[in-house]
Formats: sequence, structure tokens, C-alpha cells
Amino acid sequence: MPLISVIIPLYNSEKTIRETLESVLQQTFSDFEIIAVNDDSKDSTLDILATIKDPRLKVFSYPNRGLTVNRNRGLALAQGEFIAFLDHDDLWTADKLELQLKALQENPQAAVAYSWVDLIDESSQFIRSCPHFKDRRNVYERVLTDFIVVAISNPLIRKSALEKVGYLDESLFGPDDLDLFLRLAEHFEFEVVEKTQFLYRITNGSVSASVVRQARETLKVIESACQRYPESTQHLQKNLITNVYMHGAFRALDAANGRQNGIASAKCLWEAMKNDPSVLRRGGIGIALCKIAALLILPSGMYPKLINQVKQVKKSMNPKNKTQR
Repeated sequence: MPLISVIIPLYNSEKTIRETLESVLQQTFSDFEIIAVNDDSKDSTLDILATIKDPRLKVFSYPNRGLTVNRNRGLALAQGEFIAFLDHDDLWTADKLELQLKALQENPQAAVAYSWVDLIDESSQFIRSCPHFKDRRNVYERVLTDFIVVAISNPLIRKSALEKVGYLDESLFGPDDLDLFLRLAEHFEFEVVEKTQFLYRITNGSVSASVVRQARETLKVIESACQRYPESTQHLQKNLITNVYMHGAFRALDAANGRQNGIASAKCLWEAMKNDPSVLRRGGIGIALCKIAALLILPSGMYPKLINQVKQVKKSMNPKNKTQR
């Protein structure tokens, strides 16, 4: 049996699935299976999978039920001792599985190993790095307050731990991964690989229509967590609400392609300000407001060009680049 099961839920994934699978097949650790769970795709996803001749790839097709159901379907099929989820448009660096597995093997008390994260756009171009967290061992509060694992495509998880805390909650829209990480953090230690190993793709379609709803769903998860530990989390609740909406605001801006993203970001920022007016004094808020205004005012397609021009100017002004020239 394979040591690791990689679970990839699929739905109309033709644009990205080949690149995603290549990032798995190039791993320096090779004792894994890939469980591709097709959720009744209508495009050429299955045709692309058929061209990949690797015995580790196993494809299963089901009637359409949604992302979280597909993750759980993959879990039920997994034979590995360790589980790694990977969304169809995300990417891993080549040493991701090897180093996360090593971290868990060196600490038998840990059930989750996570890494650092970079955001990429639809063309696989770098957007920005997420904060480099270094939290180990007992991380419950940090998972709750700072979302240190970022997304489900990041960690390697012991299957025995998943069987203890339960699979993903299919009633949630969006934060099923946060809910799972919190349940795992209640019972197990975490480890971190201090290296960027997960490239999280942000796309316009995946963000604009859902970011406000996802923020509200995330608050449900956080409220449930706070009810379980009222004494230790009561002082955090106001800041938690603010952080959720701020995260949504910046996530919409990361997608940055269209007026709808500006509207979604503005809604989340407004909710954050209503909860805590001091948000306006936080670093980066001025830039965020300028970006929102640009998204709302500029014609469609102009905003990305403007951002690229600003990046080029900043790059040209970097003293290191001048020294290299």
C-alpha cells in the first residue's frame, strides 16, 4: 500500500489539472497514490487524465455533489497512512511531500505538517507571499486567530487523526478546511516546514461571487469554536470577526480582475470597520482603499495592467536591482 494518498477533487478542471498533476508527479518522494475524484465534469477533464500514464493515478467519477463531498469521497477511498489534499488548480513544490513527511516522522505526536504559502494568479504568476508562520506543537489559538495553515492544499495529515476527529463538514460552504484544522488542533500537535511549498491559485471566478458568503460561513465556524472554549476565546472574539472580514477583503483584491472584486472587497472591509473602526489605522488599508477605488472606476481589464506597471516601477526602484545592473 502507498504511504501517502493525494486526494484531488475535480470539476471542469481542464485549464489547470495537467499542471497540478505535474506538480505531484515530480515530487522527490514517490510512494503515493493520486485519487482524482471527478464530480461529473462537463469539459475535457477526463480526456486529459486519460493521457497521463502513471499507475499511481486513480480516477473515480460520481454524480455532482460539490467540493467537500468529493474530498470525503477521496478520503473513503484512500489507502495511505498520510493524507494530502490538493485542489485542482493549486501547485506544490517538488519537495513538499518529502519534507512534510519527514517533519511528521520526527514528531510522532504531531498529526499535521504545514508549510509556507505563495499566492499565484490564473497564469501561475506570483502575487504575494502569505505570512511565514513558525508555530508548532499546540497551535489551536493560532489556527483560530491567524489561519496559519491557509488552505487545505497545504498540509500533510495522518489519516488516523482524521478518523479520530471526523471528516470534513459537508454542511459548510468554504471554511470546511478551517473547521477541520481546528478540530485537529484540539487533539494533536502541528509541525511546520519553514519553506514555501504550496502555491495557492487565486482566480477571479473562485473569489468574487463567494467571498462575502465565505466570510459569514467562517464566522459560524469561529463562533462554534468559541462556544467550545468560552473562557479562553472570549477576549478574542471581536478581533476574530475583524480578521475574517479583512481576510475576505484582501482575498478579493488578490484576484483583482473586475468590478465585482472591488465590490466584494468593499463589502468585507465595511463589515470589518463596523466591527472595529480602528481597522482604518492598520497598515496597508490606504493601499487597499486605492485598489478598491481603481477596481470600481477603471474599465474592465485595465486594473491588472495598472498593477503590473506599478510592480515594474517598484522593481526598477529596488536598490538591489540597480546594483545588479
